[in-house]
Amino acid sequence: MGPGRAGMSLGMALVTAGHKVVGVVGRTTESAQHGAALVGTSAFTLDDRLPASDLLVIATRDSQIGSIATTLADKEPVAGAAVHVSGLTPLDVLEPLRSIDIAVGSFHPLQTLPTPEAGAARLRGAYVAVTAEPPLLHVLQQLAEDIGATPFPLDDDAKPLYHAAAAAAANFPLAALSMAEDLFAEAGVPWEAARPLVEAVVANAFDLGPRAALTGPVARGDTATVAAQLRAVEVEYPAWRVGFARFVEVLAALTGRSEEFESVLNAEDDR
Repeated sequence: MGPGRAGMSLGMALVTAGHKVVGVVGRTTESAQHGAALVGTSAFTLDDRLPASDLLVIATRDSQIGSIATTLADKEPVAGAAVHVSGLTPLDVLEPLRSIDIAVGSFHPLQTLPTPEAGAARLRGAYVAVTAEPPLLHVLQQLAEDIGATPFPLDDDAKPLYHAAAAAAANFPLAALSMAEDLFAEAGVPWEAARPLVEAVVANAFDLGPRAALTGPVARGDTATVAAQLRAVEVEYPAWRVGFARFVEVLAALTGRSEEFESVLNAEDDR
């Protein structure tokens, strides 16, 4: 249910793993037909009688999951279990389906899925957060392994914090990289020159741990260098002045050097 990027990435990965997708349900016939063509199956809308299935996968926007569950429950779909693919939404949203004796859970790939084709490929080697009670829990864990992913259990109550962590991991580095891209460009340095450095830093973060991988003037307490950097950013690219200072503040806290950099950052705040 939901022939978007997430749903069809998962659908294509499941078909590649040898599972059969018995139908794709979309809001419109056109969207359902497009998704169905990707996995070689039939297209449906919620107005149709849906086919029997072992597992119903709801891959819609978080805000739509509850209404979809209610609509499906009214149709009494012939399904052994139902899951949504949200990493944030609690299982209570599927209560309409649970109330008609359908086991419910969630199956959240911790991966970016830009297109169905690229997403299906990236699911192999990814991790998948699984929330469910046995025996569905074991089924979902096996399903993750079937597509080449690594499952891990996630408590329903932990989802908001987990989702915040995922957002931080996926998006916060891009803010730093956007800053770096702009500053490199202003200095006349090609953005591609940063790639080996960034790739090495990411590798170090996973090999050593993020905190142990920290290097540079903040980590070694070089306040004079950081002050010079802040002045250069203020003069050459003032739009990033506050952002650069806030990153310095976070790094100083991570390295236990907040007091050392307090005067540098206070001088920046006074500007």
